[in-house]
Amino acid sequence: MSTAEERAEILANADFAGIGSHCDLDTCRQLDFLPFTCTYCKGTFCGKHRSVADHSCPKYDSAAAERAAAAARAASVSSYRPRPTSMLAGLCAATRCKININTATQPGVNCEKCRKQYCITHRLPDTHDCKPPSIPVMNLAEEKGKAALEWFKKVTTETKKMEEKTGGGLLGAFGVQKKPPPKTSVAAVMKMKKEAKGDEKVPVPKRVYVHVEAEARTATARIPRGVFWYSKEWKVGRVLDAAAKSLQVTNVNNQVDSDEKKLRIFHVEGGRVLEFNEMIGDIAVDGNTLVLMRGLQMPDLLEV
Repeated sequence: MSTAEERAEILANADFAGIGSHCDLDTCRQLDFLPFTCTYCKGTFCGKHRSVADHSCPKYDSAAAERAAAAARAASVSSYRPRPTSMLAGLCAATRCKININTATQPGVNCEKCRKQYCITHRLPDTHDCKPPSIPVMNLAEEKGKAALEWFKKVTTETKKMEEKTGGGLLGAFGVQKKPPPKTSVAAVMKMKKEAKGDEKVPVPKRVYVHVEAEARTATARIPRGVFWYSKEWKVGRVLDAAAKSLQVTNVNNQVDSDEKKLRIFHVEGGRVLEFNEMIGDIAVDGNTLVLMRGLQMPDLLEV
């Protein structure tokens, strides 16, 4: 017996009764090896009669099905919240608007009256709840900047007097050698590296990972703080521009000459305000904190 004849005999003698199901439609009753079960009447049908229209499903209610579909669509739309695609991306400031702005396809528009950012649809004052701030933002920053300057002067003066008097600060008066600030733990640095954001073009060996904050009294920011990496070869001025952009702090350093309106970087671990032309890699190490401040008059601060 040939191979073809053997296969034909096997198929002829095979029992397919336990495989598949017959279509429940009385006019069909076809055996289907992959039957379909109707969601409404729970009947079993072949591929030709699987839809509710093809087998005239008695349990199907078109109006109820449409209501359920509409409710499902509404729930999916209401729960959807678009995710930012970049560090600067954020939702439009208009109430209930869920459009991401500051993206490649949706630019953000600043409102000069209320000083908030909106999408194209809500960019005009009459399309959003436009309420100008009670105190001009720049004037408020200047006033608080003066207070910050006086605080810096006081701390600097007291520190210098104590060091001159004791020969090394308060600890020197008791013969204790001043110790450097504690280093950030390896675990904390590793966590920072996972959370940090920055320019991907900067090689990993040349990166310095730091905490960046905006001083609340003088530098209004939409994002108060964050963890970022910068190139160790960058000047402080370039780091400041990148940090202000990331935290969305108004930066007019290239437009004004007055120190009261300029942003500066205060290095917490070093306890001083950094000069623009300093190399950040020579000053900061992984885990340090940089604070953006406005209103520091540098000549007066250096004279203390």
